[in-house]
Amino acid sequence: MEREALPDWVIPPPGGFTADHFLSMRGLPRHTELIDGSLVFVSPQRKWHSRVINLLWDELDRQAPEDLRVDREMAVKLAKRQVPEPDVLLVTAEAYDREEPATYYLPEDLLLAVEAVSPDSEERDRGTKPAKYAAAGIKHFWRVEEDEGRTVVYVYELDPGTASYVPTGIYHDRLKVTVPFDLDIDLNAVGKRR
Repeated sequence: MEREALPDWVIPPPGGFTADHFLSMRGLPRHTELIDGSLVFVSPQRKWHSRVINLLWDELDRQAPEDLRVDREMAVKLAKRQVPEPDVLLVTAEAYDREEPATYYLPEDLLLAVEAVSPDSEERDRGTKPAKYAAAGIKHFWRVEEDEGRTVVYVYELDPGTASYVPTGIYHDRLKVTVPFDLDIDLNAVGKRR
């Protein structure tokens, strides 16, 4: 009986994978990320996760100025061994419309990265990924969590002096901010049909 060859990504090279190697791999499960040179696989998501991403994507897209676009679950090549995939991304219209690179964005393309926290991603979404987004110079970061059935958005802005995020607000029922642009989202609408 002949065994099938394992994909090249099953066994990492010494020192881990690089972003360029990762971005050229084929056959990876959907939404695989590269964090610190290691592949991170996503487990099946809860309904809340999908619904909150849909709400934020819809509202950001509806309210964004013409020079900005919204995308979801796209890779961002942050550094040599870092290619996370934010749940929602606010990017420049130029980056959104360009043909290449077609499978990822660069940090300078993003104004905002959003992560909706799942049980299997708590440590990455609360610590690892925000630190990497900040180090790459992405100006805004939102962490979205479910707390006893309510959606909570933690909003952060990059402090250029420390190259780290500082909290600018915690929003429970309504997300109303003026940066990166004037925005008003009813967080109670997660999962409700419009």
